Amino acid sequence: MNAQPQPRGRHLIRADKRFATGSSWMARLLAPGFQRLLDTIDQGLEEGAIEATLPDGSYRVLGGRNPGPVAIVELKSWRPLVRLVTTGSVGWYRSWAEGEWTSPDPVPIFDLFMRNRHPLGELGRAQGPLRFFNLIWHAFRRNSRANSRKNISFHYDLGNDFYETWLDKTMSYSSALFAEPISDAETLESAQHRKITALLDRLDLKPGSKVLEIGCGWGGLAEVAAAEYQADITGITLSVEQKAWADDRIAKAGLASRARFEICDYRDVPGKYDAVASVEMVEAVGEKYWPTYMEAIARALKPGGKAAIQYIEIDDAVFESYRTDADFIQTYIFPGGMLISESRFRAAAEKAGLRWENRVGFGLHYSETLKRWRQTFDAAIAADELPKGFDPEFVKLWRFYLMYCEGGFAGGGIDVAQVTLVKV
Repeated sequence: MNAQPQPRGRHLIRADKRFATGSSWMARLLAPGFQRLLDTIDQGLEEGAIEATLPDGSYRVLGGRNPGPVAIVELKSWRPLVRLVTTGSVGWYRSWAEGEWTSPDPVPIFDLFMRNRHPLGELGRAQGPLRFFNLIWHAFRRNSRANSRKNISFHYDLGNDFYETWLDKTMSYSSALFAEPISDAETLESAQHRKITALLDRLDLKPGSKVLEIGCGWGGLAEVAAAEYQADITGITLSVEQKAWADDRIAKAGLASRARFEICDYRDVPGKYDAVASVEMVEAVGEKYWPTYMEAIARALKPGGKAAIQYIEIDDAVFESYRTDADFIQTYIFPGGMLISESRFRAAAEKAGLRWENRVGFGLHYSETLKRWRQTFDAAIAADELPKGFDPEFVKLWRFYLMYCEGGFAGGGIDVAQVTLVKV
């Protein structure tokens, strides 16, 4: 008898088998301290509030002293709090997936914890031996040459049909740039095109300019660069699935003479280019390799050439805490990944001979982008349009991921930005 195929995306779910996510015996052991923990959260919420229904049926408002988001949470047991204080966002996700806490809209919870990140301190990050254990395991997934292709495949090779279901027609898996004020009247496709042109405009391209794109995704930026700027662009990726899509896209657009794609590590790019573009690829590089990434850009650029980078950064004030804790995103979604410390990232650029210019942040635009992705994803689930093979547990994980990121950008502790780097 033939074995049944494994559900798609199962490797993401299995990630927590190697990470500590809290336990029921801890809940019993720590039970006397739960009210003190709630007091700590209450004191740390300087903006916004949590309206909580507790396991004994009682109701309590945490925070509420100043305006801000209001989150509604029902704790079915005390175990979610044990998971939260021992394994941080990893355990908080497991509790949600197992129904130990519920909310009609979890996004404000993530917004609140990010918005109040300074007064809340380490609350929400793994602690003690469990933090050390998770960090050690995360270190084994760092983006060395041997691991990079594996880590990229882990996320991006879930299938083009999967991403096509909930991304817009540009197939841009990065923050859009909306006209301000942000309005429902503007389509995501329009805002994604604005993002691409804003980045390309930084490069002073001329017809025939030779451009390198590090992390080409599904070819959206390359298509615009070739069609609208008449640039000759080479895009590199480590995802076989993405390259196949991008090749087909460019062929259908009749742009094969101007755009091509290669499976290539950024560390191995040969040749010289007039310009370099890279959109939200560096988050997959990892802190250890930021200098290597900047050196690769400097090596690829001709003297006076420009690079335009879109990147996601985390507040420098909490970076030290963040870098020593493998969070939900690093555990389940982007193995080996790390958000940028802008000060450290900029220092690496300048050491490589790249001048930092015209940084523009637009974090709330990412929150809006994520909201739109989630709405489209939910609509696809409701209409039974998700490709076959993804089970309910994966769907839960992906929804949590989109909500977690949406709240993080709304809370202001993480930002997305574009910057120009000039080879001096």
